[in-house]
Amino acid sequence: MAGALSHLRVLDLSRVLAGPWAGQMLADLGAEVIKVEKPVAGDDTRHWGPPFLRAPDGSDTGESAYYLAANRGKRSLAIDITRPEGQDLIRRLARRCDVVLENFKVGGLAKYGLDYPALRAEKPDLVYCSITGFGQDGPLAARAGYDFLVQGMGGLMSLTGEADGEPMKVGVALTDLFTGMYATVAVLAALAHRDRTGEGQAIDLALLDVQVAMLANQASNYLVGGVVPTRLGNAHPNIVPYQAFATADGHVILAVGNDGQFRRFCAVAGRPELADDPRFATNTARVHHRETLIPLLRPLIAGRSSRDWIAALEAEGVPCGPINRLDQVFDTEQLRHRGMVATLPHPLGGTVRTVANPIKLSATPVGYDRPPPLLGADTAGLLKELLGLGEDEIAALAARGAIGR
Repeated sequence: MAGALSHLRVLDLSRVLAGPWAGQMLADLGAEVIKVEKPVAGDDTRHWGPPFLRAPDGSDTGESAYYLAANRGKRSLAIDITRPEGQDLIRRLARRCDVVLENFKVGGLAKYGLDYPALRAEKPDLVYCSITGFGQDGPLAARAGYDFLVQGMGGLMSLTGEADGEPMKVGVALTDLFTGMYATVAVLAALAHRDRTGEGQAIDLALLDVQVAMLANQASNYLVGGVVPTRLGNAHPNIVPYQAFATADGHVILAVGNDGQFRRFCAVAGRPELADDPRFATNTARVHHRETLIPLLRPLIAGRSSRDWIAALEAEGVPCGPINRLDQVFDTEQLRHRGMVATLPHPLGGTVRTVANPIKLSATPVGYDRPPPLLGADTAGLLKELLGLGEDEIAALAARGAIGR
């Protein structure tokens, strides 16, 4: 069955994570995604390991787990865009594509004649998505942006970590990933506009802008309340009790979302009178008296095992759950039922396991027809198929170093 975006072709000039994440999302939804990489070296993340994918005989394939996470469903085209012949190939390919993704520094592609104005002249209805650290304009526009730096600059690290500890980044490159998701949404919006008007457009996405947008209620707490939020560890700034607690044998997350749930929790905990205490009877009161309530709850929760708490609270409809390691995550019956691991054939590894796309579409389900490609695996085929080049022309380009083979 054809995917929802099977009518689209994407030229992906991006590398590392934010752009490739958007490209993988579009590929999962059916688009043909052509990943343009530097000959020999390829995408930087190919070398970001260990771990690397293992071949059936146990040897190292050289394909990093990091690269494999963000490049499923694409075709790899190795072109040296610093050479005039490479630039010409990109321009010719852009004429055959609906979307271009790129994450070069501001102005980085203009010197090669591959920026939006240049490619728009070749294809006026092109959707051209640029991802940078700080956007196409402003005093920081020329700076390179990295997820870790932007988590700090954009305020996320000031909210993450224990109150008396150092600021902490999130355990995955959250800013890059959300930028990739925003890029996907922006591309689809621009394509919808093109479908109505025939007009293409440029998309300007900045990691810093995305990070600030994703501060959500914490940003609103500051903008509306005028108080600078601080680190609360695993606690919630607006809901109490909503955090992790130590149990007799580990930890659980208690996520009380309303006063009824708090009353039921108190009954299970053997302290029903706490729900009638005016300091704790409402969420607003509990937020104001957080420093009194939480020390009362800690010894109660520490007296029973995690399994006991989860069973007892789930039976009463009180949100509670474990803190799983990744081996436990992928071993849960729910994730197995939902098919959240996609296993694909791989030319070097035999197979490769990837995290499946969480989107469930009833009429055009997500498909997984290609593993993350080997560097330049599709170069000759794409140049023949899309540009009509012959074997001699391809060989000549390879001999001059314009393409990889």
